[in-house]
Amino acid sequence: MNFFNRAVVAAMPLVPRPLVRRIAHRYVAGETLEQALDSVEALNAEGCMATLDVLGEDVARRDETERTVAGYLRALDCIAARRVDSNISVKLTALGLKMDPQHCRREFGRIVEGARWHGNFVRIDMEDSSVTEVTIRIFEEAREKCEGVGLVLQAYLRRSLDDAARAVALRANVRVCKGIYVEPAGIAFQDREEIRDSYSSLVDLLLGQGCYVGIATHDPVLVRRALATVARLRLPREAYEFQMLLGVAGELRRRLVSAGHRLRVYVPYGEAWEAYSMRRLKENPAIAGHVVKGLFHRELRPRGRRPEGE
Repeated sequence: MNFFNRAVVAAMPLVPRPLVRRIAHRYVAGETLEQALDSVEALNAEGCMATLDVLGEDVARRDETERTVAGYLRALDCIAARRVDSNISVKLTALGLKMDPQHCRREFGRIVEGARWHGNFVRIDMEDSSVTEVTIRIFEEAREKCEGVGLVLQAYLRRSLDDAARAVALRANVRVCKGIYVEPAGIAFQDREEIRDSYSSLVDLLLGQGCYVGIATHDPVLVRRALATVARLRLPREAYEFQMLLGVAGELRRRLVSAGHRLRVYVPYGEAWEAYSMRRLKENPAIAGHVVKGLFHRELRPRGRRPEGE
């Protein structure tokens, strides 16, 4: 399957754009906020929560950060107006982190204030290792002022167990994922089982210390381990949630929801869908297999209005 996944990714530049759009439709809600909210409503009807992500990152101009902030503030307004169960996820490089960290802090503060006004929650997505430390620092600064801010830790980074201790000190809301960026062996585990063991150690530590944890994985092995930890600690369902990407592992998602577990689906949308789609596939070829399977299993994507042009 690994060879098949990589072959799919290698062939993507040769695929006509309409077909790329069809593939992307499995895990991108569309180009507009309205399309994304339709997907959220459909997910809510299935018993899932959601988190909205306005696509875009590594911006180089301040006007781009302004558009991103405006997009998130509008999303928060519309989440409240439509009364859907969703929070938001934000990439700090979309707010100018690599361009001007202080400008990024100010822009992120505007989003946090918007979320606080609505009684909603903001998750800071974790990006590549060049911004790991500054991302955690910005989280810590924001968390001191507002509880409705969460962090992401990547299990394949060797530093993450130490970072988890910092999160525990704040009783932080933490999403744990494997990590998708290509990182050198000196700072990141490369072996699948090492990454799995690191992931489980992070989940066990955070849950055991009373942090609310977003268990973000499509890996059945890690799901089983997390469920065993939840049972061992006798945690109520309000102490954790599972998280998955839109259009991926639909059968596993439904099983968890049917068993009574809280589950949140990551719902990305925006005009940058093509760049996002290509990056996700290149950085994590395993997703390619899920996506191609999804083309033949329509039930993996909740029903909603299809993106314009399809």
